[in-house]
Amino acid sequence: MESLASRSGGRQLSADTILELLANRRRRYLLYALRGREDPIELSTLAEQIAGWEHDVPPDEVAKNEYKSVYVSSVQCHVPKLADAGVVDHDEDNHTVVLGDNFDQLEPYLRVVVQDEPENSTLHAALEDDSSDGFISQLKENVARLKH
Repeated sequence: MESLASRSGGRQLSADTILELLANRRRRYLLYALRGREDPIELSTLAEQIAGWEHDVPPDEVAKNEYKSVYVSSVQCHVPKLADAGVVDHDEDNHTVVLGDNFDQLEPYLRVVVQDEPENSTLHAALEDDSSDGFISQLKENVARLKH
């Protein structure tokens, strides 16, 4: 199987790659947190937000060990995998991440998997309040149109 790194750089992502990237909850949470942002965000800030979503608490109430678990796995595994696929751009010197060119290929599938996220959670509330395009509202409208 071809490596993820050789598929990045504006090339078409395979279905296997897309499914592999979205199979992990923390990678999905990273992508949810990066949606709608044009400026790079520090990994420490992302890790706080993701840990909050995982434990359904505000980011400032995240326990240190929960934050550390998310931060370490993001730095060592999830961000490099997303970067290799061209879905995010990772500046290792500044410890920041921003969406990459290949994110557009992944976003339609991200809109499908969000349906499995808990409805009464801080994550769901954050996605519902997403001012860039009403992520959850738009998804519900699309599903309603398909039913008619």
